[in-house]
Amino acid sequence: MRISVNGLSARHRAASATAAPALQPLSFEIAAGEQVAIIGPSGAGKTTLLFALACALKPMAGSLRLDDTDPWGLPVPRLQKLRGRLLLAPQTPPLPPRQRVITSVLAARLPNQSLAASLRSLIYPTHIAEAEAALARFDLASKLWDRVDRLSGGERQRVGLARTLVSGASLWLVDEPLSSLDPSRAALAIESLTQAARERSATLITTLHQVDVATRFPRVIGLREGHLHFDLPSREVTHERLAALYAQHEHELTGAPPVDVTPTGEAAPAVLYCR
Repeated sequence: MRISVNGLSARHRAASATAAPALQPLSFEIAAGEQVAIIGPSGAGKTTLLFALACALKPMAGSLRLDDTDPWGLPVPRLQKLRGRLLLAPQTPPLPPRQRVITSVLAARLPNQSLAASLRSLIYPTHIAEAEAALARFDLASKLWDRVDRLSGGERQRVGLARTLVSGASLWLVDEPLSSLDPSRAALAIESLTQAARERSATLITTLHQVDVATRFPRVIGLREGHLHFDLPSREVTHERLAALYAQHEHELTGAPPVDVTPTGEAAPAVLYCR
């Protein structure tokens, strides 16, 4: 799915009508099948941007086009149909605690199923092999029939990622997919996610605090205080640019020596990791 954003601004979902925008006017384009990481300090507007791209948050100003379609200009039935081609994976997946893992995973298929098929799946899950294969990519196949409330936080987060793989969506919007995962699980999760997106020719946009992971993506967008700080190929995301992006937010940088920014704007070389 192609994305075109032109002068888009938006408030945080929980903000009042008089609150300042969480996103200042942003403009960029993302090609179909592209993989993009979004980084920036806390409060930069990363999650708000994902909700806007998912058509879950109406812009205050500017425009959003998905495959040359203005979603907010569509009648409600067509907007709902378009939303069926999008998948927003929040940082904390909304998994009912008493539900079995297989049912939670296959719930991602519901927007593209008939009512009859959805009801049948609730009685006894269909597409069992597909759900198991998706879980296996995140090392969770053994949890297929477990209840959600028996999973750890990291396991729940990986179940949320497995849902993405069975959704049939052409745009994957994934918010902080590694926040509850240890380094080895995080490496497996991000590799599985990016590889699956390539296999399905899906557009993948993910917010990340782990800068070392983000810079493995072909393209990185840096947000700061709602503004587009940079939009670059990952090879051009230098230590100097990262230091400027996280200036006065150095407490969010972990796993490396502090970045020493000189008066000339130069930064001491370091590998940066963000909490």
